[in-house]
Amino acid sequence: MSFPNSDEPESHEPSHNEAEISAQKEQILKQILTSEARSRLNNIKMVKPELSNLVEQYLIGMATQKKIPGQITDDQLKQILLSIQQPKRDFKINRI
Repeated sequence: MSFPNSDEPESHEPSHNEAEISAQKEQILKQILTSEARSRLNNIKMVKPELSNLVEQYLIGMATQKKIPGQITDDQLKQILLSIQQPKRDFKINRI
């Protein structure tokens, strides 16, 4: 019976692969977003990383399906953000 040798260096492939995927994602976003829209998405990433990831996945999915005509402007990105965010519930109390 053999035990793994603790002196062997561990593989760093996952972190290399993640960096490669991240670089590909950035490249695609540079192609499909205007500079203002990219700046807005980066600002959102600092405040709400979950929302930013959702938007990035959506945009990359649309780009790979070739459903994005040209570049997405800042105003178009705002509309996408509004549609992705869950609507806030508004309660109205009527007194009888």
